[in-house]
Amino acid sequence: MAPGTGGRWQRTGGRGEGCSLPQACLLLAQGCTHAPFSLPFPGAAHGHWSYADKPAWSQGFPDCSGQKQSPINIITEATLFSPHLQPIHLSGYNLPPSEQLTLKNNGHTVVLQLPATLTMSGSNGQQYQAVQLHLHWGSPAGPGSEHTVDGRRYHAEIHVVHYNTRYDSIKKAMTQPDGLAVLAALLQVGPEKNPSYEHVLEHLEEVSEEDDDTLVAGFNIAGLLPANLSRYFRYNGSLTTPPCYQTVMWTVFNQTVRLSLDQILKLEETLYGDHNKLLQNNFRLPQAMHGRRVLASFLVARGPGVPSVPAGGGSPVPPASDNATGAGTSGAPEPDDGEAAMTPVPDGHARAGAGRGLGPGPEPHLGSSFQAGDVLAVLFGVLFAVTALAFLVYVHKQRSHSHRTHQPRDKEVREDDSHNLPPVPGLTAMEEEDPPEGVKENQHHGHEGCRG
Repeated sequence: MAPGTGGRWQRTGGRGEGCSLPQACLLLAQGCTHAPFSLPFPGAAHGHWSYADKPAWSQGFPDCSGQKQSPINIITEATLFSPHLQPIHLSGYNLPPSEQLTLKNNGHTVVLQLPATLTMSGSNGQQYQAVQLHLHWGSPAGPGSEHTVDGRRYHAEIHVVHYNTRYDSIKKAMTQPDGLAVLAALLQVGPEKNPSYEHVLEHLEEVSEEDDDTLVAGFNIAGLLPANLSRYFRYNGSLTTPPCYQTVMWTVFNQTVRLSLDQILKLEETLYGDHNKLLQNNFRLPQAMHGRRVLASFLVARGPGVPSVPAGGGSPVPPASDNATGAGTSGAPEPDDGEAAMTPVPDGHARAGAGRGLGPGPEPHLGSSFQAGDVLAVLFGVLFAVTALAFLVYVHKQRSHSHRTHQPRDKEVREDDSHNLPPVPGLTAMEEEDPPEGVKENQHHGHEGCRG
């Protein structure tokens, strides 16, 4: 999640609309509406961070080497199902065209400022006010989502940033354990253009250079997120860029969002950042879990060999870390008392094994209630049953055929032997050649059985 200007107080596109004081830029709802989402952090006035030097972030921003960093690799089989996670409720997200929104290239990403009328609420009943949204992406050479699922990275990722309304401002909220909430959705290539994203992407050329900004007519911001807001993963983490404050309640939706290939390429090949360099691969690698739990709002049957993504989905990448102190992600998570402040899970109400893999639906999912493994198991079971039945029928036919074949031959032997018996005394030659009527019937039936 990009906090904004990356440590530099910037003007807004060279149009004479810059903020005269850094403090004014911090409070988006007070005064400087054209400023990007800028957060105060230690060392902001003395250094500049870049995606090319992620391991060095912790030198100027100590929190970047903390124990609750983001993004993470979500291991679906290690997630804990929590029935307390209710559907995300959005309010005020459908903006009229008359509402003018500022879109800006801050050198690290493209940021769309959101009015204070947009709010979200979730399971804990707390309300969060929207501040901005931005994206992370890769390049034509590879995908660029920040979060990965079972080691797979998606083409891009959107973050919608909110702060807890119990605090007066985002400046105060961002340093509190329950101060920030971010909605994240994974983006992947689909067969059709996404009309909701076109509201933003069609303006990218207007903000191609760092510090450029433009106005975008209001639209339904909810259209940028998945249709299903009830299935998601939840964990406590941090900003994914300096200052890396560990105050974010992350919601990563199970359902992905599809954009056309042209839209993804436009995102990857239009914007420029520092030193007039093409802005690509603006994502951080997965961070170590350090015992944190990942909750899921849904429970899905698990099984071995279930694929994580379908054809055309995310690309497999080995989980890694930007920090030398925490490489990779952990397997089965361990309880972490520090999480209870934002995502309390009463004992006995969290069960291991939430969603995994992409599944059916109007959009691809990261989890499905009926997995490919289940289908294969059923098919193999049916195939085995049919094979066994065919074998039994074959054995039965062979036995019947063998019985019918051997029984007539015995009769023929007996008939042939009867002609070699010595004449019975008292019988005329005529009687020997023409046996009684009953004998004729037995001979007739014997030959009939052989033909059968």
